[in-house]
Amino acid sequence: MSNRIYNVLFHTHTVSGLVISVALYVIFFAGSISFFRDDIIAWERNQPIKAQTQMKADFDRILDTLAMRYGDLRGRTINIRQPHQERNVAVTIEPSQDTSATESAKRSVYTYLDTKTYEEGTYYSTYTLGEFIYRLHFFAQIPYPYGYLLSGFVAFFFLFAIVTGLIVHWKKIVSNFYLFRPWAKLKTVWTDAHTALGFIGLPFQFIFSVTGAVLIIGTTIMLGPASSLIYNNDRDLMYRELLDQPLPPAFANRSVDFDQSLNELVKRAQSSWNDAVLSRLCIQNYGDESMKILVEARPQSRGALLGQGRATFDKSGVLIDQTSEESINYIVGVDQMMRRLHFGDFGGYSLKIIYFVFGIITCFVILSGVLLWVEARDRRSTEPWKRNANQWVASIFVAISLSMYPSMALLFSMVRLVHDAGDLAPHVFIYSMFFTSWLILSIGFAICRNNYLTSKYCLLLGSILGFAIPVVNGVVTGNWMWYTYNVQQLQIFVVDAFWFVTSLISLLVFLRLKTRLPGPLLEKEAPSEACELVGASTF
Repeated sequence: MSNRIYNVLFHTHTVSGLVISVALYVIFFAGSISFFRDDIIAWERNQPIKAQTQMKADFDRILDTLAMRYGDLRGRTINIRQPHQERNVAVTIEPSQDTSATESAKRSVYTYLDTKTYEEGTYYSTYTLGEFIYRLHFFAQIPYPYGYLLSGFVAFFFLFAIVTGLIVHWKKIVSNFYLFRPWAKLKTVWTDAHTALGFIGLPFQFIFSVTGAVLIIGTTIMLGPASSLIYNNDRDLMYRELLDQPLPPAFANRSVDFDQSLNELVKRAQSSWNDAVLSRLCIQNYGDESMKILVEARPQSRGALLGQGRATFDKSGVLIDQTSEESINYIVGVDQMMRRLHFGDFGGYSLKIIYFVFGIITCFVILSGVLLWVEARDRRSTEPWKRNANQWVASIFVAISLSMYPSMALLFSMVRLVHDAGDLAPHVFIYSMFFTSWLILSIGFAICRNNYLTSKYCLLLGSILGFAIPVVNGVVTGNWMWYTYNVQQLQIFVVDAFWFVTSLISLLVFLRLKTRLPGPLLEKEAPSEACELVGASTF
């Protein structure tokens, strides 16, 4: 490789990494925690369910409840699914195709239904902390589609940074992997850590950059220009092809009495599947001669990675067609594979923990890359204003990134202490609490311009607030860690144990930090006593 090509790739790697550094850190930090999204939802609602028990519901009672609350369901298509491992099911009721139907029957309905209490809620009234963290990792809080596109292009440029970094370090990647000099100068420490941990997490980072870009950018484009160009704005046709859904039957406009039990139809369908989990129940043209009932299931992770089985019944409960739970077409298979690899939901808690560890390692790689860039430019030959500007960039980046940890820990405790379960807009409280605390901490640490101080107090404050989470949960709900473990409420136990272990590790790291670290910022621009006091009083 010529020096020119090497320099171009090196600078491209550096610039692409710097431009996306803050956004990429947020994506991986929030994404690492959102691997436990379902557990966090169960923890917040105090509604744990056992693994692989989705869609365990009384569908006959759900149908009766919907008919009682929304009137005549004739001619309407009803979809019941459970997108996450929780107690609620999502119900979609399409407008009636009967021209003589009432005005209320001609309006679509989207609601969440508790499978035990049968209470209803909207998306925002059932908004949870787990949903917030999950959506934060692809910037869904930014108005659509800008947040989605931002996260998608960040993932794309992250892939670009991975490829260029691999090419740049290719000749010395093996030898540098075994080289770690913790007692050398600061630039050497950051270089060794960045190279070694980047190489360890390379497969993980590659998977996430590819799957993230495809899922976010692909979905946004399909819902936007692609739907108009390829499908001529026919969203129904697009969804049928992409989700492998059969063509809905034509409305016959002849009423029939449906006297079959949905529970029995589901049992009949599941009896021919081998260890499958129900994923969706669809009733097409309810109460009409053309009525069909679709029961869909997917194989459990230990049986097969991909699959989508479907059983179709007519109005009399006669089985019309059925496919194996492991059967799948190419389009749905690609989508499922991308989602499986991205969410890590096919290996239980062990895989989630591995994904989480690699996500935090990636956060450290991002952090070390920025600090390495700053240290490499802190030379005597560099103009003072440029050195000062570089140090401001590093201070702001480190402040924004590391302050996410205590802000997230604070949010968990406040949700348990203050948040009202009956609040109709819980997302307002979650947004205000997290973003306000994150903003205050980021500004306070950035003003001090001391990366050591920022790291030290973020670790300490995060560990203290993290230790408080299982204590607060035990005091408020009585669900102490030993109790939830003994009664096998694993989802609640996992969240408390996660914060306890994370806080313990961060506290040990805090205790191992030296009083002073080598480096230009600490040696030449040591923080004043006022800055120390500001840092201490802020936290």
